[in-house]
Amino acid sequence: MTVDAHDPLPDDHVARIQAEWRRERPDLDPAPQAIFGRLSRLAALIDVELDAVFATFGLSAGEFDVLAALRRAGDPFERTPTELASSTMITAGGLTKRVDRLQTAGLVRRRTAEHDGRVRVVALTTKGRALVDEAIAAHLANEHRLLSLLEPPEREHLERALRQWLRALAPQG
Repeated sequence: MTVDAHDPLPDDHVARIQAEWRRERPDLDPAPQAIFGRLSRLAALIDVELDAVFATFGLSAGEFDVLAALRRAGDPFERTPTELASSTMITAGGLTKRVDRLQTAGLVRRRTAEHDGRVRVVALTTKGRALVDEAIAAHLANEHRLLSLLEPPEREHLERALRQWLRALAPQG
């Protein structure tokens, strides 16, 4: 399925918005909306698709993110709150609330680090590891499903373009 960006579909919401701006403000160029508007709409639609999978495991996207960050840390599947916040790009306050909910559900535990009694860590429980292992498999299958809506060359081109754009806006990654 290849879509020509210069020939928007008649039911394309963004194209209608651009046409209205061209009509009302012909002195302005609404061309960037072709990308930003669609990225915004696509992100919202993707979030709905991803959230549906997380919900089947009783998780929010943010809770899954915390569990996944702990799982990616490797054995013993723990990180300090600072490492966890950095790995998930969650604020300290947001992280505390998520960890509280995950701890109440028995998926993580807080404890003192073995190497330094002053340091606290958040660690996956056995139950949390089992859940995140099952959830990541379903999550990746869902992402593959969503990407299958594009042809392989389109996916490769999109990935390269997004990587280049992200590198230009956030050189540190």
